[in-house]
Amino acid sequence: MAFKMKYVIEKDYINIGTLRRSGIKITGGKPRFGVLHDTGNPQSTAKGNVSYYKNSANTMSASAHTFIDDKHIIECIPMTTGTPEKAWHVIYDKPLDNQMFGDDANDIAVGIELCFGTNINFEEAYNRYIWYSAYCAYKFGYSPTKYVGHHILDPQRKTDPVNALKRYGKTYEQLLKDIVDEYNECLGIGTVTKNENEEELTMSQYTELKKEIEELKAQLNSKETQPSTWSKDAWKWAKDEKLTDGTTPKGFITREQVVVMLKRFYDLIKK
Repeated sequence: MAFKMKYVIEKDYINIGTLRRSGIKITGGKPRFGVLHDTGNPQSTAKGNVSYYKNSANTMSASAHTFIDDKHIIECIPMTTGTPEKAWHVIYDKPLDNQMFGDDANDIAVGIELCFGTNINFEEAYNRYIWYSAYCAYKFGYSPTKYVGHHILDPQRKTDPVNALKRYGKTYEQLLKDIVDEYNECLGIGTVTKNENEEELTMSQYTELKKEIEELKAQLNSKETQPSTWSKDAWKWAKDEKLTDGTTPKGFITREQVVVMLKRFYDLIKK
């Protein structure tokens, strides 16, 4: 089943072998969950953040895989655009990532940063953010429910991505739901496709069709099956003469019934 590729994922990698990008591969070869971040720096764009990370790659170690705004999805450390590598986006001495997912986020998770600010169309950025999160789940084969906010893993120090979400009337719980919904939508799960030549039934048409079906079912379930037009006279005569009681078990007259009817008819004409 193909995933709907709504957006382009760009790559603008930090130099390998620097503090921000060690080049060490993700444990097991692919991520097993995702950590949701925001930049915490209003007005900073995806390109601006990546440029800053590249320029400070030898002086700072904190990093993330992907920055997303209303125009761009940019991976600065390989994830979907190359062999997945580790990024340093959650400090190692926090226990919850191990308890929830079995290992440290830096070793087995994708780190996704949401950009926001008055110069950024938040809805457009948010749509890319949930789409990319859903796509990572699809590409690497983990459930779209396996996302966690940075604020959950490091509550004493971090407020992202709630920091950005609350500015625009969104909640963390809604974000998690939206990722799952986006995943399902992009795979066509739970949607109904219609051939271009098919017509949709109106409610009145549906009601009338349902009524006709119920009437047909009632006829089929009735004890006495109505005979064909051409046989009505003969059928009435057979009933009047007690040659049949008018029923047709399982919809057919058995050969034994036919023989009995013929025998009774023979007895009648002998009298």
